Amino acid sequence: MTETGLTCCMTFDFDAMSVWIGSYKSANPSEISRGEFGAVAIPRILDLLDRHGVPGTFCVPGHTACAYPDLVRRIHDAGHEIAHHGWVHENPADFDAAGERANMEKGFEALERACGVRPVGYRSPAWDFSDNTTGILQEFGFLYDSSLMGDDYTPYYMRSGDEAPGDAPYVFGRPIGIVELPVTWTLDDFPYFELDDTGGGLKSASHVEEIWRDEFAFAYGNVPGGIYNLTMHPQVIGRGHRLMMLDRLIAHFAGHPDVAFDTLGGYAKRWAEANPLEAWLSSGSVHVRAA
Repeated sequence: MTETGLTCCMTFDFDAMSVWIGSYKSANPSEISRGEFGAVAIPRILDLLDRHGVPGTFCVPGHTACAYPDLVRRIHDAGHEIAHHGWVHENPADFDAAGERANMEKGFEALERACGVRPVGYRSPAWDFSDNTTGILQEFGFLYDSSLMGDDYTPYYMRSGDEAPGDAPYVFGRPIGIVELPVTWTLDDFPYFELDDTGGGLKSASHVEEIWRDEFAFAYGNVPGGIYNLTMHPQVIGRGHRLMMLDRLIAHFAGHPDVAFDTLGGYAKRWAEANPLEAWLSSGSVHVRAA
């Protein structure tokens, strides 16, 4: 990691049918079948990344690993990172601690069966947490999480023990040794493109391309050493005109001096090595509230 460079992380949440079953709680065969297109899109995405020589991080629910073990193995064998993405794209807050822990274990088991990997990174389904999630991530020894939105292009260490009472000031907890690689809905393809009951979706690719280019331009010009963390879903980004947009974007990013591409895990490891927790606690970071 250079002091002046920007790292671009191309991440793909391979939800397949699980997002419609878990998050949308659908039993409608037509709606669930929309997830099957993710399996059609995966080979196209792998080919695109290979042409550019770019590594990706694929966040995979255990449910998807059970449905498409050969594709998950193909992703891994192509040299890309596999991250944990829950069991069936469930909201962790819908479960008690034991249930959330069981879902985490089921996800690990499915990924290990599919490709022999135990992920070091986690992205929660729909970026939802429960009161127990942070502690469970510590229990399972994750290196990083990529679900929270406390920054845009600057990593930070997660906190444990925050309190959010409605009748008293916010209480900041203590930073812990899990690197947070922040996300934002602005850099997520789903709300722009996917038609659902929120009334959004089906924006033109050029509209999204303009936003993502400008976000990159700001990060490149203002956040040295930062991370541009782009979240995509194969069933969404894998449509032809959107893949053409992604092809253009990757070429655009790569055309800038001092821009690197990496997996989330690769970036998190380097960032943690350069920013040990104790040193970071004394750095005066905006995210340190309980040092």
